[in-house]
Amino acid sequence: MKYARFATQDHEEGFGVLGDDGLIRVHAGDLFDGSSPTGRALPLAAVRLLPPCSPRAMIALWNNSRSQIAKLNRETPREALYFLKPATCLATHGDPILYPVGRSERVVLEGEIGIVIGRLCRNIEPEAARDHIFGYTVVNDVTAQDVVKRDASFPQYTRAKGFDSFGIFGPVIETEVDPLALRIQSTINGRICQDYPVTDLVLDPRQIVSSISRTMTLVPGDVIACGTSLGADPIRVGDTVEIRIAGVGALVNQVVAA
Repeated sequence: MKYARFATQDHEEGFGVLGDDGLIRVHAGDLFDGSSPTGRALPLAAVRLLPPCSPRAMIALWNNSRSQIAKLNRETPREALYFLKPATCLATHGDPILYPVGRSERVVLEGEIGIVIGRLCRNIEPEAARDHIFGYTVVNDVTAQDVVKRDASFPQYTRAKGFDSFGIFGPVIETEVDPLALRIQSTINGRICQDYPVTDLVLDPRQIVSSISRTMTLVPGDVIACGTSLGADPIRVGDTVEIRIAGVGALVNQVVAA
């Protein structure tokens, strides 16, 4: 099922299941703990989509692509290498990407599959991860690449990836899909720049959840961006950026000056 959060014209916020007919069947209760349908349905065209959950932060992996590792001659990681993106940078489908003019000269897209945690987990094995994953979503881990190495003494991943609107995910959480059968495609103004399978990832979603849970407790609603592959191209003001995962959904966002 595809879960979505929304706001109505009357500023009512809620969540429900998005059907193929374009209707959101509104649910009540806790998204991660026993929600149930209310019998009410809203046309998708009549609401504004919100990020499909409210994570404390987005946890994002680095150096998790076999293709990227081979091309750049990097070492293959044995455990998840990650950083945090602040909650203030989160955005979703249809929101603008705010290009930090004057603060960065090279902003790139990074199309990724995202894991949404459904149950509290700490120090779990990969075999148990399935029971703690609520579903999967689409992520654009936007990055100001030139900011990362601006200070030679300290790589600034959180700063480079934490500008407002740089943590785009959604528009839904898909709960009934095999992540290893999926493929991520990124386009800029219709031109394909990324097209890779989830199997390009060194650590698969269950291994990622297990590895991170050995350091930090994961709670329902946390989002993990699994890392990107080759083709993370620059974006510019005026561009239309799309990240699509067939079977999950698509993020479409316009780049504007900030």
